[in-house]
Amino acid sequence: MTDSNKGKGRTSAARVVVCAAFCVASGTVQAQEFSLLAGPLRSGSQNTYSWEANYREGLGRYVAWSFSWLNEGHIPDHHRDGQALQIWGRLPLWDDRLELSAGAGPYRYFDTSAAQAGGDYANTHGWGGMLTLRAAYYFDNRWIVEMKLNRVQAFGGPDTTALLFGVGYQLDAPEARGPRARAASRTANVTSNEVMVMVGTTILNSLDSESNVAESIEYRRGLWRYVDFTASYLHEGGHVQSRRDGIAMQLWATRAFFDDRLTLGVGAGPYLSVTQNDDLPQNRTGDGRFSGLVSVSASYRLSHRWLARVTWNRMVTRYNRDADIIEGGFGVRF
Repeated sequence: MTDSNKGKGRTSAARVVVCAAFCVASGTVQAQEFSLLAGPLRSGSQNTYSWEANYREGLGRYVAWSFSWLNEGHIPDHHRDGQALQIWGRLPLWDDRLELSAGAGPYRYFDTSAAQAGGDYANTHGWGGMLTLRAAYYFDNRWIVEMKLNRVQAFGGPDTTALLFGVGYQLDAPEARGPRARAASRTANVTSNEVMVMVGTTILNSLDSESNVAESIEYRRGLWRYVDFTASYLHEGGHVQSRRDGIAMQLWATRAFFDDRLTLGVGAGPYLSVTQNDDLPQNRTGDGRFSGLVSVSASYRLSHRWLARVTWNRMVTRYNRDADIIEGGFGVRF
């Protein structure tokens, strides 16, 4: 995960996640597949690696949509990753065991690049598009093997091509052989009330990826079936990086699987810093207090009352202090 330390988007980055959140939150569809892929990436004459975490949902037998967190490795002077939202056309073959599909959609990227004037690096944020070809084979036990060819066209950054291989799992049991066309809806909220205490690491999105301890306390409440709200107090320790203590509020698209024991969610919202060190850059835009937070999270309910959670936050700033905050902890449900 530390290789994902790339400069991140500002509030507009959150819009991609919020759009994905409310697509998921429509009661007619539910997350069906989760996949992890990795492979070689090429940009111009440069070679590196790429990896992708992907949520995919059916909108019908021949249409799907997906949300991806894409890491584009280490191109010289660029450490880039971001989120992509894609619409897919898909063709089931071989008695629905094989699926060929093509997808396209916007890509919001965060890039840690060499500074053009002053400083060691810069966190730059931009937009692009991602075009993908996919071949996937579906086994009877809900496992999937797949291959993807990703083409990223970035506005203001290098274009890349990656060939990825990976495995996936159907989180909703298929109605028959192959991928689900649609998923069943639910009538109750995924979440009621939760309080979490978490600890982990904060990793500055610089060329050296400085890290330190992070802690947080979070209150989570389900607003309706697939949408949660969280309010968090977050502490980022720091020496080389700026120390931040602040309050974050996020909206989440959340899904539950395996008799509601496992939940997966993606969220976004504003982050207000209440303290900072004096080492903030003097040429920062604005007062440096308002930032964005883009996150993915998974929880496992140990009992009716207790749960464990892991969350990966992307702190999105306007003053070259973007960071990845990766935490885990335990909480209580009520």
